[in-house]
Amino acid sequence: MKRMHIHVGVDNLDASIKFYSTLFDAEPTVTKDDYAKWMLDDPRVNFAISSENHASKGIEHLGIQAESEDELQQVFTRLRKANAPVLEEGQTTCCYAQSEKSWIADPDGVVWEAFYTNGESVIYGDEPELSAVSNNASETSCCAPSKAAMS
Repeated sequence: MKRMHIHVGVDNLDASIKFYSTLFDAEPTVTKDDYAKWMLDDPRVNFAISSENHASKGIEHLGIQAESEDELQQVFTRLRKANAPVLEEGQTTCCYAQSEKSWIADPDGVVWEAFYTNGESVIYGDEPELSAVSNNASETSCCAPSKAAMS
């Protein structure tokens, strides 16, 4: 079963961890100096926050997290049918995880990630060239909307 993914950029990670832990009635499953993630079952969502150089404040991107390589291939097939440019990133490190992923943007430029996580990492990871799929994507922060697109 797939899981919805939401990634939000925050100014104050500690205050945001406290807020979202209270909201979800759960502590993060991953906590780093610049990142936190909750893998929730109710609602079924991978909710992540990041700060510092990895994020612009607000929703950075949405996504669909597959729980198997077969599920990921099904999602990739739908991405290709969506009639929009797809950035096939392949195997990469991002958000302290090893993942296979691709990116697409909806008609309004909202960036979507499709991925399958197959390991952990001790580093935050790569910053894909998301401007290939959306003018709203920042070229300096992973998955963050550009400030120009927001004004």
